[in-house]
Amino acid sequence: MSAEVRVLIVDDQTLVRAGIRGLLELSPDVVVEGEAADGDEALRMLVEHDPDVILLDLRMPRRDGIGTLREMARRGIDAPALVLTTFDDAELVLGAVRAGARGYLLKDVTLDELVDGIRAVAAGRTALQPALTARLAMPADEAGAGDWHPAELTEREADVLGLVAGGYSNREIAELLHLAEGTVKNHVSNVLVKLGARDRTQAVLRAIRHGLLASSHTAPGEH
Repeated sequence: MSAEVRVLIVDDQTLVRAGIRGLLELSPDVVVEGEAADGDEALRMLVEHDPDVILLDLRMPRRDGIGTLREMARRGIDAPALVLTTFDDAELVLGAVRAGARGYLLKDVTLDELVDGIRAVAAGRTALQPALTARLAMPADEAGAGDWHPAELTEREADVLGLVAGGYSNREIAELLHLAEGTVKNHVSNVLVKLGARDRTQAVLRAIRHGLLASSHTAPGEH
């Protein structure tokens, strides 16, 4: 059995929290550490608890999800956050990723998908739902650029991109691919240029949109 993953649920809707807790309690290796109705309550609970993952809603009264992520960063709270959202929250999700969220899933995911996402985030990887990622991959300032296509990646660049999408650091990628860390940095830079991306997150989003990545990413040997 996998090691237990302790989760803090943050959502302003009581029934939603109860539903998520009920589902997670069906999984033997997930423990619900607590529930919070907004970001302020979550921040207070984080002082007392040390969850492995925060399941975070975005639209909440008082302090919303993005505000919570920013305040966590300001206070040096590094508990990884997995956003649970709806299709209407697409732009907010991108803001959440930029604010530090490790992943996002839609609220209609199955229990298996939710638990897999929690495990991935707890292990330091990302959990990106392709259906929502496709909507985020092309920024609004690229409207009308629908015929744009990324430059072709080399096989090694594709390997590096897959691991970037999995949330691995340059050092970890270097170890997994038996490369020097400086070489990995160069590959990442080439990937950003070829995808026309400002950063690693946007590179992953565009790669998924253009079919350059599968819906899930694992390190070599994890299959």
